[in-house]
Amino acid sequence: MNAPGTNSTSIDYLGEQITALLADPATTHGLARTLRAAAKEITLSRYHRASQKAFPSGRIDETPKHVQVGGGAHRIDGFFNIDAVPPADLLWDVREGLPLQDSTVEMLFSEHFLEHIDYPVSAKQYAREAHRVLGPGGQLITGVPDASFVLSRYPAGPEQAEEMIDRWYAKRNCHQDINTYLDLINYVFRDQDDDPTYTPHLWAYDFDKLRQLFTEAGFKNIEPWQFDPTMANPKREWASVYVIATK
Repeated sequence: MNAPGTNSTSIDYLGEQITALLADPATTHGLARTLRAAAKEITLSRYHRASQKAFPSGRIDETPKHVQVGGGAHRIDGFFNIDAVPPADLLWDVREGLPLQDSTVEMLFSEHFLEHIDYPVSAKQYAREAHRVLGPGGQLITGVPDASFVLSRYPAGPEQAEEMIDRWYAKRNCHQDINTYLDLINYVFRDQDDDPTYTPHLWAYDFDKLRQLFTEAGFKNIEPWQFDPTMANPKREWASVYVIATK
């Protein structure tokens, strides 16, 4: 059978082939991991393509003043939420750019999102896009797991990681695989659980790295952000670093 010729149907055909290979007991462990990752990307592509049909210019008609990126189930009152997967006000893969008009946003917020996109291409693209869509004096608030927090406690025994495991990995089934503190560091830096619920960490950040990233994108001032539980997820405060970058 020949794959159809158009892009969308070709991607759907590829998805069918991946499903078949994953069901084949002869498919090796390494190949299966790669195929599951590809299947996730195909799902994201389907959502993104559906939105692209509605907004072929890559820009939505609305001009929301307060925007949240990658909020998932944590919604902020009064914020327009853009995410690659439901639930969201708009399903859009922001690695392809922000679907917002130039200089129209007053505040752009994300937490525990940036570490899940590839660096440097997508992370730097996101920083530049954030600068583009924000108006003069607009603010970009970003929160990520704090790599310096984790590294500052190394070396340490596994008993010293209990609080971090309870706070960050309580719902995960990976506890038996955290045998040393270095295992925990690896989870923070490069969480690679082969699990459909979780997305790998692709880059680690601290305050200095966030400041460099946003300065390079054109932001004038980058400072620590005082955690506000009415906006940010209270579960994210511990061992995270938040910055506010002003255009």
